[in-house]
Amino acid sequence: MTQTIELGVQGMTCASCVGRVERGLKKVDGVESATVNLATERATVTYDPAVTTPQALLDKVKDVGYEPVLSHIELGVQGMTCASCVGRVERALKKVDGVLGATVNLATERASIEYLPTSVSAGQLKAAIRGAGYDVLEEQAGLSREDQEREARAQEVKHLQRQVLFSAVFAVPLLLIAMIPMLVPAAEEWLMTSFGHSVMGTLNWVMLALALPIQFGPGRRFYRLGWTSLRHRSPDMNALVMIGTSAAFLYSLIATVAPGLFPEGTAHVYYEASGVVITLILLGKYFEAVAKGRSSEAMKKLLSLQAKTARVVRSGQEREVPTDEVLVGDLVSVRPGEKIPVDGEVVSGASFVDESMITGEPIPVSKQAGAGVVGGTINQNGALTFRATRIGADTALAQIIKLVETAQGSKPPIQGLADRVVAVFVPVVLGIAALTFLLWLLFGGPGALSFALITTVAVLIIACPCAMGLATPTSIMVGTGKAAELGVLFKGGGALEGLQDVQVVAVDKTGTLTKGRPELTDLVTAPGFDRTSVLRLVAAAEEQSEHPIARAIVDAARRDGVALQTPDAFEAVPGYGLEARVDGHLVQVGADRYMTRLGLNVGVFAAQAGRLGDEGKSPLYAAIDGTLAAVIAVADPIKEGSQAAVDALHRMGLRVAMITGDNARTARAIARQLGIDEVLAEVLPSGKSDAVGALQAKGHKVAFVGDGINDAPALAQADVGLAIGTGTDVAVETADVILMSGDLRGVPNAFALSRATLRNIRLNLFWAFAYNVVLIPVAAGVLYPAFGTLLSPVLAAAAMGFSSVFVLTNALRLRRFTPPVTGEAGGARLRTTAHA
Repeated sequence: MTQTIELGVQGMTCASCVGRVERGLKKVDGVESATVNLATERATVTYDPAVTTPQALLDKVKDVGYEPVLSHIELGVQGMTCASCVGRVERALKKVDGVLGATVNLATERASIEYLPTSVSAGQLKAAIRGAGYDVLEEQAGLSREDQEREARAQEVKHLQRQVLFSAVFAVPLLLIAMIPMLVPAAEEWLMTSFGHSVMGTLNWVMLALALPIQFGPGRRFYRLGWTSLRHRSPDMNALVMIGTSAAFLYSLIATVAPGLFPEGTAHVYYEASGVVITLILLGKYFEAVAKGRSSEAMKKLLSLQAKTARVVRSGQEREVPTDEVLVGDLVSVRPGEKIPVDGEVVSGASFVDESMITGEPIPVSKQAGAGVVGGTINQNGALTFRATRIGADTALAQIIKLVETAQGSKPPIQGLADRVVAVFVPVVLGIAALTFLLWLLFGGPGALSFALITTVAVLIIACPCAMGLATPTSIMVGTGKAAELGVLFKGGGALEGLQDVQVVAVDKTGTLTKGRPELTDLVTAPGFDRTSVLRLVAAAEEQSEHPIARAIVDAARRDGVALQTPDAFEAVPGYGLEARVDGHLVQVGADRYMTRLGLNVGVFAAQAGRLGDEGKSPLYAAIDGTLAAVIAVADPIKEGSQAAVDALHRMGLRVAMITGDNARTARAIARQLGIDEVLAEVLPSGKSDAVGALQAKGHKVAFVGDGINDAPALAQADVGLAIGTGTDVAVETADVILMSGDLRGVPNAFALSRATLRNIRLNLFWAFAYNVVLIPVAAGVLYPAFGTLLSPVLAAAAMGFSSVFVLTNALRLRRFTPPVTGEAGGARLRTTAHA
């Protein structure tokens, strides 16, 4: 049995391209025919789905050098209540020809679908969801998708609130009538004495009147959704509630209308097992919906950062326009206290900008002409005019929101176990319920039918897969949102879980552990020389050189406010240093061999030179007018926070390795200062991935931390790649985790948050599974022979609702996560523990 699909193919320019694509596709096992049309840029392929897959065809198109056309869409799905619903929607979508993958998230109520636009349309995907029994959140003009989803959730909360209140009006008196005679025997005796046995029949009719509005009012939702799930042969929580409450209601109805059908004294009613159960389940759903809204709090904060309007300067006039109307190249004016609407580059003005919401760093950043600004950050005390460079979906904030949404919608590997269990859970529960009913009917004695009914309803009600469906996605949702607040972006649940297995953290030195640019670190003068004077003369001499060391000396002089003169003469001395005449002084700068050549003894600086060597710095010397004046060292200084980060990683039980192209002596000196465990020095830029591979070859799971630009191969090679960004460079393709602040302190924070989130998920899954493993047998009546105890369906409903609320509340604890290392004005503040 074959299938035919159409693939979009980009990059073809001539008939040779067509032939190459056709030949490539025909070589794939299972392909019967392949025809490519250059004009429409489409390939029509007939293949055997038992032998090959659409993904294999796409991979072949890439292999022969062309780009297949894929589309991705996210759809809001309404009406899902448990993990079984998630599975049904996913299966319905994956059955559609042209769908390559579909992931549905119960917490975000969203389906993420990758598909071939040449084979399937968005309308067909929506139809598949509706065909599975669920609604699709349609886009409304003037409202963003996020606003629509927020409004839909608010409406659901209000609807559930109304249903709970309506049900409670009838359920409370129903419960009192049913329970008071059992709890207060004297009341039952008084009723019997005063009114006779006929009062019980009257009370049964009163309870029927109270249960009826609940069963077919708010309870109608369980019939609608439950029947749909049974019709699709994929029973879910709604089917369990429908079957359980209907059984209790119908049994009670017959006992009320025709009590003569039952042996004398056995026509009991269980209206509270239907009406009160429905009320409690709806109450649990209400609490669940409220908690779901809180779990997306971080995303709401990110979305609230987006400015609604911008003040654009056009034709010399300021005009306030919606942010989405700003164009690249527009001049945008920002006043003190206002949000910066889009990304750009400052052209005039000076101010400090609070970028903490983007980078997680609390210290405002100085902005002057030429500096970059990020949309969503807050201008503080000065007016700025900047030129827009990135707008709309290209801004850093938009990319961050997209990454967080993707991570929240993803499934980590740990979710696989829950998915496999849920796939068979409800059918198994229905089987257990049937077996429970049969066993009690056979061995229950005189009240067998009543016992069978109560235990069966309890089993059906208590065995709800809601908690299983919510256990992982809610923790991922809250954890990744909290991470974004701290400036840590996880690209998916796999990255979040992958950090758990890491044993070695390999760190690139330049630009990661260190600042990545040389700075003047030491200038020690000989007796009789003044530091400022020496720096002024040496910097003036070095200003003519483009060497990085010269640039570092000149920059240091300028930072100190030293005025530099143009030298009267300048000459480079190849292999030794330089010679210049500045303000009438002869200035000579170079290594120790240059000083020896000039007849100067550098021994006076022996102690300082030894110290600098131990620190991995190469000393330079300066002579003025033929006299040794100073020893100088220029080095790439260690970033503030690197020491705190390495210490925190060690406390977590991780080994830290440094990969660098520096010579071994310099590398070991840096490693000694920071307490790094292993050094891989003199590694060429192209060899960093091999260095990571060497660590992996020792049996270690390795995380590599680099800048995400020239470290791409190493980031890809590592088990988990962490790219240190700059707050704006967030779209790092090869990294699994992005650290927005450019600070290594984000690394232990990422590890700590990963561990806290996975602990949270494991606790949720344990609770969800243990709850069912323990309470289903109790509901079935295993305790009755030994203790005479049966679990009331009312208590079963309360326990079911509590399980979902517990899982959501536990996930919300991640909002209180405390990072182990925080950056402050005075440096890093270390905390010895990270908890959630």
